[in-house]
Amino acid sequence: MHTLPQLRELERRYPSELAVVGVHAGKFWNERRTEGIRKAVQRLGLTHPVVNDRYFRIWRAYDVNAWPTVVLIDPEGRYVGSQPGEITADLFDPIIGGVVAEFQRRGTLDRRPLPFRPEPEPAGPLAFPQKVLAAGGRLFVADTNHHRVLLARLSEDGGTARVEAVAGGGEGFRDGPLETAAFRHPHGLSLAGDVLYVADTGNHAVRAVDLAAGTVRTVAGTGELARGLMAPGLGPEVALRSPWDVLAVDGAVYIAMAGSHQIWRYDPQDGWLEPFAGSGWEDIVDGTRLEAALAQPSGLAAAGGRLFFADSEASGVRWTELRADGDVHTVVGRGLFEFGDTDGRGDEVRLQHPLGVAWLDGRLYVADTYNHKVKVIDPDARTAATFLGTGEAGLRDGEAPQFDEPGGLSAAEGRLYVADTNNHAVRVVDAGTRTVRTVAFTGL
Repeated sequence: MHTLPQLRELERRYPSELAVVGVHAGKFWNERRTEGIRKAVQRLGLTHPVVNDRYFRIWRAYDVNAWPTVVLIDPEGRYVGSQPGEITADLFDPIIGGVVAEFQRRGTLDRRPLPFRPEPEPAGPLAFPQKVLAAGGRLFVADTNHHRVLLARLSEDGGTARVEAVAGGGEGFRDGPLETAAFRHPHGLSLAGDVLYVADTGNHAVRAVDLAAGTVRTVAGTGELARGLMAPGLGPEVALRSPWDVLAVDGAVYIAMAGSHQIWRYDPQDGWLEPFAGSGWEDIVDGTRLEAALAQPSGLAAAGGRLFFADSEASGVRWTELRADGDVHTVVGRGLFEFGDTDGRGDEVRLQHPLGVAWLDGRLYVADTYNHKVKVIDPDARTAATFLGTGEAGLRDGEAPQFDEPGGLSAAEGRLYVADTNNHAVRVVDAGTRTVRTVAFTGL
């Protein structure tokens, strides 16, 4: 996600000389499904072809050992070199420029465009909604690929959402009135009084929507991806790395900073932003809060003085105390390459890239995203059990429902609301009967 904007910039600089081909070598089983990759191509808005390197044949042929890796091939089909890790367009520009000049001189540079038809955008009111929030009879939806947040009023049975306002007037990074403000791939949502906090993931920022005034302002992030060590500071002066979720609790806003493998804390009173948990090293290692290692935390929930988080790249669920000092503890999850779909207790439990968590009636619910399930976890007993979902991607309501990469959960009034990302839908679950319906949106 951090490399793609740099590749787009290089494509812009070399529109007739550079051809980009994505090679997807999926770590998780679910990432190796061609249909899942097709939807990821849609979600990421890619305009270049992508090959499913399911068996890592291209990976091995080019001696790749890290995600991401960029390989440069010259116009005569020869390997020029490769660069593991995140890149910048400015770093690669002189290299590509030199290759272009050389093969222009040789007369072997082919400037004809590649015939390629991008995947169509999804039709319907929602496009890849990543997170959802139910609170006080209202439903807030991160309509991620429409680059907007929907503010809706729920019907009494929770099955219909009447949209009353929309925050976001197109893709971009702009504060101001709801109609003209701009987001880029918003994700997590949290409400504190009349302020709705938004993890504006694509802009590497946290935004505050004043529901009473009808305005949007940036409270953290510069709009640019942070490179190198992120230091504490005043919110709008600190560059962030892919904030994925936010949670307002006890007067503070906690940010799941997936891109830096940390959780940060923002104080709305003085605007101060600082690390709360995680050393920045990607792993699943417990210990004192700032020394523990996290792995792309992507969902937050709080209960009983504890902050729970979905540690997606480690396929884990973990928690830390909300007090001034504390440790990080693991409920389930064993390592960066330990994943699956196994219910049970303790170390035998396996999830697959969970992205969301929610607390309801004394239990923790988890969006087990790549297993297409919702699971229920007892943090103290360290047990996990399938609550909903068959394990196969699909769209089906009723008592035997199916989901397609659910990315977010929210709990309210005995119901769970699920951001069913790849189905472009929000689903509502009666937690008692386990019956699922698809929320109908009106007023858009």
